[in-house]
Amino acid sequence: MIDLKNMTIDELEKFFLDIGETKYRAKQVFRWIYRGITNFDDMTDIKKDLRQKLKNMAFISNLQIAKKVVSSEDGTAKYLFLLDDENIVEGVAIKYSFGNTSCISTQVGCNMRCSFCASGIGGKVRNLKASEMVDEVLIMNKDYGKISNIVLMGSGEPFDNYDEVMKFIKIVNNPFGMGIGVRHITISTCGIVPKIYKFADEGLGVNLSISLHAPTDDLRSQLMPINKVYPIKDLIDACRYYIDKTHRRITFEYSLIKSVNDSYDMSLKLSNLLKGLLCHVNLIPVNYVSEIGYEKADNEKIMAFKNVLERSGITCTVRRELGSDIDAACGQLRRKYLAGRVK
Repeated sequence: MIDLKNMTIDELEKFFLDIGETKYRAKQVFRWIYRGITNFDDMTDIKKDLRQKLKNMAFISNLQIAKKVVSSEDGTAKYLFLLDDENIVEGVAIKYSFGNTSCISTQVGCNMRCSFCASGIGGKVRNLKASEMVDEVLIMNKDYGKISNIVLMGSGEPFDNYDEVMKFIKIVNNPFGMGIGVRHITISTCGIVPKIYKFADEGLGVNLSISLHAPTDDLRSQLMPINKVYPIKDLIDACRYYIDKTHRRITFEYSLIKSVNDSYDMSLKLSNLLKGLLCHVNLIPVNYVSEIGYEKADNEKIMAFKNVLERSGITCTVRRELGSDIDAACGQLRRKYLAGRVK
């Protein structure tokens, strides 16, 4: 059986031509899928014999909500989605003044093992299919309210699931589907350098965010093992290529960890590293994870760090802490849920 939700519009057109139908049927079915329809009998503008034909050879996948918690502080909602193979994956819906943002996962677990992130505890189970990523957004769009922005910053490393992520972008961007503009989609990577070059050459116009978190190789390798494979110089060279190729600004994410990477010296080194790049820095008070024990930097240190960057001409913001009362950080709620399920 073929999952039609896992197809781009071009793949769906080919599918209909291959079964002896006109490719126009692809647009009809595509529209129905992104209205939330999963039953072929509900596709009323498709002839009855074709509906039966589709039931015999295809299906439209549909994730289920295993758990949902909503922050009483800011309305952020954390979802646990149940996959067909009984795995669990997370998604977060966030209200902003510019619209609702959906933060989705791209993998079950993660192999990058960043020391401050709960997603990597236990490693990667598997990649998500494009249809599963699409469903994360569709469910939040229906349950939480219209989603206008998507960030691929949940569990998993998007560039470790490159092909399915690219397919996902084409699906949600299509005007016959969700029609979410590429400028409203952001991919966050820990720094898989060859994929940054490849992504730059795609010409998609999607926003790129780099998880940096340290300005020196010694410290970044301690925090992020990927740095041992792709050190900072190689990463920055790839970022320069991306900027030159796309003329788009890169956002660097920097989680501020108390007494680890929040010093005045670190802020100077980060300023020197990024000086002259078309970039923005997003300072993130690190989320507390009980298994890890890192604490967020003091507010005074955060503002001092920000001031150093701004004096160097680097635009900078401090991310608001959202959903702190519901374990909204990557991987936390999933681990608690799984721990309870095996008891």
